[in-house]
Amino acid sequence: MTKFIIRFSLYQLILFLLPLVIWGQSDYKLWLQYNKVQNKNILSEYNSNIKGIVALGNSETIQIATKELEIGLSGLLGKQITIQENSKGQSLVIFGSESSLNKDVLEQVKKELSTINNEGFIIKSIVSDGKKQLLITAKTDIGVLYGVYNFLRLLQTDKSIANLNFVDSPKINIRILNHWDNLDRTVERGYAGFSLWNWHKLPDFIDERYIDYARANASIGINGTVLTNVNANALILTPQYIEKVEALAKVFRTYGIKVYLTARFSAPIEIGGLKTADPLDPTVQNWWKEKAKEIYTRIPDFGGFLVKANSEGQPGPQNYGRNHVDGANMLADAVAPYGGIVMWRAFVYSEHDPSDRAKQAYEEFVPYDGQFRDNVIIQVKNGAIDFQPREPFHPMFGAMPKTPLMMEFQITQEYLGFSTHLVYLPKLFQEVLESDTYRKGKGSTVAKVIDGSFDNHKITGIVGVSNIGNDINWTGHPFAQANWYGFGRLAWNPYLDSGAIADDWLRMTFSNNINFVIPVKEMMLKSRETVVNYMTPLGLHHIMDTGHHYGPGPWVSNLSRPEWNPVYYHKADKDGIGFNRSKTGSNATAKYAPEVAQLFDNIGTCPEQYLLWFHHVSWDYKLKNGKTLWDGIALKYQQGVDEVGTMNATWDTMGNYVDEQRFKEVQMLLRIQYKEAKWWRDACLLYFQQYSGKELPEGVEKPTQTLDYFESLKFPFAPGN
Repeated sequence: MTKFIIRFSLYQLILFLLPLVIWGQSDYKLWLQYNKVQNKNILSEYNSNIKGIVALGNSETIQIATKELEIGLSGLLGKQITIQENSKGQSLVIFGSESSLNKDVLEQVKKELSTINNEGFIIKSIVSDGKKQLLITAKTDIGVLYGVYNFLRLLQTDKSIANLNFVDSPKINIRILNHWDNLDRTVERGYAGFSLWNWHKLPDFIDERYIDYARANASIGINGTVLTNVNANALILTPQYIEKVEALAKVFRTYGIKVYLTARFSAPIEIGGLKTADPLDPTVQNWWKEKAKEIYTRIPDFGGFLVKANSEGQPGPQNYGRNHVDGANMLADAVAPYGGIVMWRAFVYSEHDPSDRAKQAYEEFVPYDGQFRDNVIIQVKNGAIDFQPREPFHPMFGAMPKTPLMMEFQITQEYLGFSTHLVYLPKLFQEVLESDTYRKGKGSTVAKVIDGSFDNHKITGIVGVSNIGNDINWTGHPFAQANWYGFGRLAWNPYLDSGAIADDWLRMTFSNNINFVIPVKEMMLKSRETVVNYMTPLGLHHIMDTGHHYGPGPWVSNLSRPEWNPVYYHKADKDGIGFNRSKTGSNATAKYAPEVAQLFDNIGTCPEQYLLWFHHVSWDYKLKNGKTLWDGIALKYQQGVDEVGTMNATWDTMGNYVDEQRFKEVQMLLRIQYKEAKWWRDACLLYFQQYSGKELPEGVEKPTQTLDYFESLKFPFAPGN
C-alpha cells in the first residue's frame, strides 16, 4: 500500500508539473517569448518611456490586449507592469479604439485614422496631460489588439520607440489557415502530431492550447481558420459537431478570428436523407439554406464554406452534369444573407484528360469568369501542379478579371521534406507574389491580383495550409514555426521582404545578438533554394515517392492514373529529360499572357530554374554556365547536399545563443536533413543515369548504394498520408 501511495503521488505530481513544463518550454511559446531585453541602452529607453499601461475600454478584446501587454512588457522590461486609471504625470502606453479617445488625443491621430481600415492600427508618440505618451489606437478593438502585438514586436526586436508614428492596415481581407484535420484527429499532410481539435472533449472542455493558438494567429494578423480537411466529412455539419464548433468560435472571436468549415458536396445525401445533391434541385438548395441558418443561429460570425469538389474523388456538381458555377453559387446563396462567403478550390484535374495536368484548372475555370456570385472567391494554388519546391506561378492569376482569386500556399511541407527539413518557405511565397503576370502590362504582379488592386475586387483572400499539430513545439520542427509566422506577415502585407520577416522571427524567437541573427538568417534565406537543388533542380517536379511523398521516387510508373506517376512529369529517355509544355508540346505556355508565354516557350529565354518544367531537353544541351544539362543536374544535386552540410556547420556554432533543448532539436533534425539530401542525390542520379548514359562529373560524390536498393525502400511509418 505504501508503494502504491508513493507511486500515485508521483503520478499526480507529474500531472501537476506537466503544464508548467510545457509553458516553460521555449519552443511552445513560438515567437511570443518576451525575454528580457539584453541591450542596456535600449532597455533604458524602454523603461523611461513605459511606466505603466492605461486601457481605454473593457471589452473582451481590450482585456486580452491588456493581459498581453502585461505579460509582454513584464518579460521584456524585467519588472512588473502596473495598470493605471489615467495617464497623469507619467510616461505610459495608452491603448483603446477611436471611440474611447478624448478630444485632445483624437485630434493628434485624426489624420492617421482617416487612412486605416477596420483592422488597421496606429502606434504614435503623443502628448497627453502635458506628458509624452505612447498611444495604440484603431477604429475597432481588434485593430487595437493588432497594434498591441505590433508594438510588442518593436520591443522584441530592439527597435527604438522614442518618436513613433507607425500606421498600418492589412492589404488583404481574408487571411486564413486551412487545417487538413480529420474528425478522428489525424491530419492529412500533417507532420506535427495530431489535430489540435479534441472533438471528444468539446464543447465543455476548452484546452488552453486553443487560446494560445488564437494568440499566435492574432499576433501575425491571421483572421480566419478552416477547422476541417478539404477532403471533407459531412458529419462536421451535424448539430452534434456544430455545437463543438460554436465553442471554438467563441474562443477565437475575441481575437478577431472567424471559423470556417469544409462543406462536403454530397452532405444532403449523407446526413440530410435526400436522394440527390444536384445543385439545381430546389430541395437541395433549400437543404443548404436551412443548414446555413442552423449554423449562423449558433455562430453569428461564421465565415462560410471551403469546398473541394470534383477533385481527387471528392463529389461535386459535375456528378450531376452541372458545373463549378452551379455548385459554388448554390452554396453562396445559402450563406449570403448572413454575410458568409464560399471559397471554391480550383485544384482540379481529370483522369479523362491525359494531355497535361498543368492546364486543366485554367481550362475548367477561366471560361466561367464573371459568372460566380459576389460572395464566391476562387482558391488557386500558387502553381499549376501541386505545392512543388518550385513551380512557375499559376496561369489563372490575372486571367479572371471579373472573379476574385485567393492564393493558396502550403505551409506544411508535403513535398519539401516534411518536418525534418529546414526550409524557409516565405522565400518561396515572396517569389510567387512578385511574379509578373503581364496581364495588364509590366508590373501586373500576382500580389496585385490577390490584394484586389489589379481588378478592384472587394473580396480578397490568401490561405495557408497549416503545419500545426499537437506537438509541444506546434510545427514538428522549431524552424517550421517561421513558415507559419512568415505566412501571417505576408498575408497581412504581400509586399514584405522575406528577409526582413526572417530577421524579426529570429530576434523574437531566439536572440537579438547579431552574431546569431546574421548567419542563421543567411542559412534560412538559402534553405529553399537548397531543397530545390537536392530534390528538383532546373525545373524538375513531382518526382517524390507517391502516396506519402516521402523521399525520391522518379521510377514510379505503375499507378492507375498517369498524372499520379513521377515518370509522367520528368519524361526521361535516352534523348533527354523534361516535360515539353511549349507550343510544340502540350502548349501550356499559351495559358500565360503573351509576354510570359513567349519567355517560357523559347528554350533560349526560359529561365533555367523552369527549364525542365517547360521543355524536354537533350542531355548534351549547354546551360548558360557552359555545362551540359547532365553535368548541370548532377552538380545541382551535389550543391544541395553541400549546402545542407554548411547549414549543419553553421548551426553547430550557435550553441551559445540558443537554449540547449532547441539547439539539440535543430541539430538532430539537420543531421537527418543531410542524410536525406544525400539519399535524394544518389537515388535520382542513379535513376536518370540509366537514360543519360553518362558518367557523373567531377565533384559529384559517387553513390554508396545501388538503384535497386533505393527502389526497394518502403516507408509504412511515413506520416501525413
